Amino acid sequence: MPDLCHLHVNFASNFLYANLNMKTEIKILIADDDPDILEFISYNLKYEGYQVFTAANGQEALKTAIAKHPDLIILDVMMPLMDGLETCQKIRKNDQLKDTLIVFLTARSDDYSHIAGLEAGADDYIVKPVKVSLLLSKVKSLLRRTKTMEQVPKTEIGELIIDREKYSVTFNGEDKILPRKEFELLSFLASKPGKVFTREEILTGVWGNDIIVGDRTIDVHIRKLREKLSPEHIKTIKGVGYKYEP
Repeated sequence: MPDLCHLHVNFASNFLYANLNMKTEIKILIADDDPDILEFISYNLKYEGYQVFTAANGQEALKTAIAKHPDLIILDVMMPLMDGLETCQKIRKNDQLKDTLIVFLTARSDDYSHIAGLEAGADDYIVKPVKVSLLLSKVKSLLRRTKTMEQVPKTEIGELIIDREKYSVTFNGEDKILPRKEFELLSFLASKPGKVFTREEILTGVWGNDIIVGDRTIDVHIRKLREKLSPEHIKTIKGVGYKYEP
């Protein structure tokens, strides 16, 4: 008679191995000048089955990002040679990295730094210290939201064309370059023209239930969209939220 305990161990091992293999194509780059943080985060992400690359400064992070094309980059702000904000800006200017998610993981918790990170093109901003369970949850949520948004078909509303396969936006015949979170926010609002989305709906639809962000995060992204498109199409409904008006 087979050893049930042995079978259970084999099943659990095979199940874990299968789950890990499902994620091996996802590449994550971690950039931090603290070797202990690099080792700790790297270990936990590898345990989850992700391919992990590391960098000890901004210049190395940029070089590795161009070479490896990661799906997600976790950046510290204060780094030697090139800080995280400048690194993020340079990554956002590289067409080959336009689909890459960027998350700041930093000890700087003031509002100015948070807004500066979002202005630089980050998709999220996490303050150290952070529990590894929360960090992993945020990583999974960001990747999951990206996959869901990519499944929505092409959208054409008047002068606005959103092509998710090409990850492109055209407005009044002009191509617009949008970081991923701006792209997802615009896609979300344009999915139902004229509908007023509450802030809670936007947070859940664009950032996901596992992501903890504040009103300033939404406001920064809305303002940047208005600058790149047109203020008259993205309207604020005071005390409620926002809508895309054709």
